[in-house]
Amino acid sequence: MTRTFTCGLDAAIAVMGGKWKGLILFALHEGPVRFGELRRAVPGISERVLILQLREMEASGLVHREVYHQVPPKVEYSLTDFGRSLNTALMPLGTWGEEHLDRIEALF
Repeated sequence: MTRTFTCGLDAAIAVMGGKWKGLILFALHEGPVRFGELRRAVPGISERVLILQLREMEASGLVHREVYHQVPPKVEYSLTDFGRSLNTALMPLGTWGEEHLDRIEALF
């Protein structure tokens, strides 16, 4: 079944919606990261939720998972071109949040 979106924003939110995906995208913006490093880079996320979010992001084509067959096992996550393009689109939103951080924190 194909979902119909009302606009581009609706489509973008469907891909990256939720509390954690934007933070994961940001944590991956400088290059490949191992799971433990990623978990430390996203404070407050549980291991289970990080695994689920990474699986969803991999399925949607935002994240690439590279498994190195060595001892000990090594897995790295990185952004795909699709993920980098979404990260680029989110940067102005992050800037807006920084500029209004005091006001936003006062709301919560």
